[in-house]
Amino acid sequence: MTAENRQNWQNRTLFHGDNLPFLRGMNSSSIHLIATDPPFNKNRDFHATPDSLADGASFQDRWSWERDVHQKWIDQIKDDFPHVMEVINGSRASYGDDMGAFLCFMGVRMLEMKRVLREDGSISGTKLSGITPAVDAPRHTFPENMIPSCCIQKDRDTLSMWMKFGSRIKETSGYAKSGITAKSGKKYLPNPKGTPIDDVWDIPIINPLSKERTGYPTQKPLVLYERIIRASSNKSDIVLDPFCGCATTPVAAERLGRQWVGIDIWNKAHETIISRLQGEGLVAPDGDAGGQLLTKGQIGYETRPPVRTDDGQEAVPFLKTKQRVEEPKGPRMSRAEMYDVLLSKQGPKCQGCDRVFDDPRYLELDHNTPRSDGGLNHISNRVLLCGPCNKLKSNIYTLSGLRRENLKRGYMAKTG
Repeated sequence: MTAENRQNWQNRTLFHGDNLPFLRGMNSSSIHLIATDPPFNKNRDFHATPDSLADGASFQDRWSWERDVHQKWIDQIKDDFPHVMEVINGSRASYGDDMGAFLCFMGVRMLEMKRVLREDGSISGTKLSGITPAVDAPRHTFPENMIPSCCIQKDRDTLSMWMKFGSRIKETSGYAKSGITAKSGKKYLPNPKGTPIDDVWDIPIINPLSKERTGYPTQKPLVLYERIIRASSNKSDIVLDPFCGCATTPVAAERLGRQWVGIDIWNKAHETIISRLQGEGLVAPDGDAGGQLLTKGQIGYETRPPVRTDDGQEAVPFLKTKQRVEEPKGPRMSRAEMYDVLLSKQGPKCQGCDRVFDDPRYLELDHNTPRSDGGLNHISNRVLLCGPCNKLKSNIYTLSGLRRENLKRGYMAKTG
């Protein structure tokens, strides 16, 4: 699939609803940058400021395994990313079910975010890990123009202060050229590129009286998202925010000449995007259809997920299947149902080492042909394995390969 047809939605679109089905409907490798502010399991309730643009917005950042986790999510993670499930189970044991529920909620969404990112894409967020390349760093955007012009002025101000207190000027190689002469005889010039940005971005909160403030409970400064977008994308790149809430990412992306798509479950998200773009002078006021500005009709609104046009291909090369095979038609069984059927037909016997267990809880559901080699999640490609066999098999062996490896290592049950 070429870069031109990776995108299966229109630029400047808000998808309204739970972001998971919309993410699943997006083509793989179609996004340059994900800039978002997801939930963070703060165990708090958030409410918008009354009589503000975001009046009525509220959400619970509390999580319950019984209430918030869907069995299909668990099945997907266990089937396709078992190591992620190990992290979730470890977190449940260490920090409680609420943390496990939060990680399960975010896990299925992060897996889809990873899939829709291009190989040279990045994911950034105020509660994630800063600017995080999807793969090795040299392919990723970190342009010099992300350095604000104020850094140069700050550099000159610092230099003027040093000149005033000439005896304190240090031997700084970056300025050892013709220019300002210190008492020691050294001449200094400001770095033409300004002072590099620190590892910690010192960005103040939004002024309570600023017109930027919408009243949304977790709104972040526009300047923060502008810096993220400048740092990790180029003009015309596609920026996604799956939790776009008060529209900060769409506004920052539009101001910087990027394409954008947002997803949010809040009923006023589309209205807020338009209002904020109008406030920035990027969308024409109501009733004004002339001039060079965008119109309200150019800000898309969709309640149905896009239809994938990439044949369901995975984005990451090592996850791409060698041969695609359609899953047999008919109702899809859950993991628990497949487990029960196999147990009733084969008994409590590990298909990898032929050991029989009195307690079937020692057996785990796995694939015959690994998912990485095109194996289906269908019961026709399922086996029951003991824990050690499942760990050895991983996503490397087919069942026959596992049995050969067990025989070579002397792990097969002795019979006769």
